Amino acid sequence: MQFNIQSVQTDLTEQIVRKINTKTKPVGSLGKLEKIARQIAEIQNTLHPELSNPAIIVCAGDHGVTEEGISPFPKEVTYQMVMNFLGQGAAINVFTKQNNIKLLLADTGVDFDFEKNTSLIDIKIAKGTCNFAKEKAMTPVQCEQALANGANIVSDLNASGTNIIGFGEMGIGNTTSAAALLCAYTGTTGIEAAGAGTGLDEDGILKKAKVIDEAIKLHGPINAPYEILETFGGFEIASIVGAMLKAAELKMVIMVDGFIVTSALLAAYYIDNRVLDYCIFSHKSQEKGHQLMLDCIGAEPILDIQMRLGEGTGSAVAFPIIQSAVNFFNEMSSFEDAGVSDRE
Repeated sequence: MQFNIQSVQTDLTEQIVRKINTKTKPVGSLGKLEKIARQIAEIQNTLHPELSNPAIIVCAGDHGVTEEGISPFPKEVTYQMVMNFLGQGAAINVFTKQNNIKLLLADTGVDFDFEKNTSLIDIKIAKGTCNFAKEKAMTPVQCEQALANGANIVSDLNASGTNIIGFGEMGIGNTTSAAALLCAYTGTTGIEAAGAGTGLDEDGILKKAKVIDEAIKLHGPINAPYEILETFGGFEIASIVGAMLKAAELKMVIMVDGFIVTSALLAAYYIDNRVLDYCIFSHKSQEKGHQLMLDCIGAEPILDIQMRLGEGTGSAVAFPIIQSAVNFFNEMSSFEDAGVSDRE
């Protein structure tokens, strides 16, 4: 699937910076809020930015690599947690409701037959990926379909007025997939990338790292970004990749969550690095390997509050801070407006 992403370009940068610097405060005293405000104003090419109809899409899918015993939880937890999302009982439900963020749930490849009368978006490609320790996780056709599915959801949201979007995920085994993507894209080793996931002990992490290293060796060097995604990704991860690339094409603000979602962003980055212009990184995950991903793309997250849940929770929690950046930019008085003496 082709995406037409343009780098963020505006002739308003000087005016945007002046507007920030002439607020009634010392220059730079609002820290990261100033950087966020400038980025959003430049993305939207305006001196009056706004965040409209914020949304988070949670994509769920199962992973064949769970056959290798890389998770302390059985894969049934994937569909059980989807049911929890539908029942409004998960952390992401709480935080999106609190911050008035629209929440969408998508079945990209869960090994379960859900009832048709739910609010779940049915874009199931198959009942889980193949085991990448033995073969490619998905076919090129499946990967292409996942990319298109994610892109289509974002297009519909944008058409309804959404201009800021985040992503979450659910899928037992997906930290292994994300770690493998990190290794394949950057040359990181399994032991550097593999973390505890849903609660592995030290022996479990070592096993996980070994599975990843052996899979990397099995498939050999892969240079094509899409082929890496096909080989090691999940249906939910590939759907998020397509969604991110489409969001950047549509000049939307993208909130990037933790380890799994950043692995999708890593794939999107290697497909088209201009996607980074539209990304705000919500938080640093406690999952081992996330800092390596952030370092690879030069990202500085807003928060570091020891979260590692996934689901898009980091983005939901960080959203009020992003909104604060836009609000001060639009509503805070300048020295001239307030009749306050500026520094000499």
